[in-house]
Amino acid sequence: MATVSPPQPWTYTLELPRDPRAPGVARTTLRAVLRSHDMTQHLHYAVLLASELVTNTWLHTDGPCTMRLRGWEGGRLRVSVWDTSPFVPPPFGPGRPERAASAAEAGRGLWLVRTCASRWGSHTYDKRRFGKSLWFELLSPRQRASTSPVGCTQCVDLEAARRRAVARGDGHGDEVIDATIAVRSHFRHAHLLPEGCTW
Repeated sequence: MATVSPPQPWTYTLELPRDPRAPGVARTTLRAVLRSHDMTQHLHYAVLLASELVTNTWLHTDGPCTMRLRGWEGGRLRVSVWDTSPFVPPPFGPGRPERAASAAEAGRGLWLVRTCASRWGSHTYDKRRFGKSLWFELLSPRQRASTSPVGCTQCVDLEAARRRAVARGDGHGDEVIDATIAVRSHFRHAHLLPEGCTW
């Protein structure tokens, strides 16, 4: 019996109105697409980060948005969200933006995208199409093993140790927790806090 392989890359586009239900619709659609293409390794981060981008458009723009999903052979996934505003928010804009204050109740969603995604960026359009797109990519575990979002080899080594602890399974819960804390602590101190800051 012949099997059918989906063409690579594949693309899905979802038009969303400016509605408080749009992030939920986007999450449901994304889960269905990733499950149907056997890319469930991306479910957690893809759903979380796409929800942040769609919610951001609902909160900060006056029009609809479009979520585009694109997958490649090998497990690479790109999620982009277009909206009607040409303004690129600071975490995705040029330069080194300031982080949200530690006590702030808002302003962390796009920083979360920058921190968790393998790659991220923005694109503004010319007169033929107005607005902007914010996008992120998630790589397969094999691709991530040799890639850091900031090009840091220590990030790669710490994440590899965390993955080994997870792969060992039951009985190593403390080891997984310690390895996860090490990854987050290194990233926070090496890449997120201002140089020379010790807290």
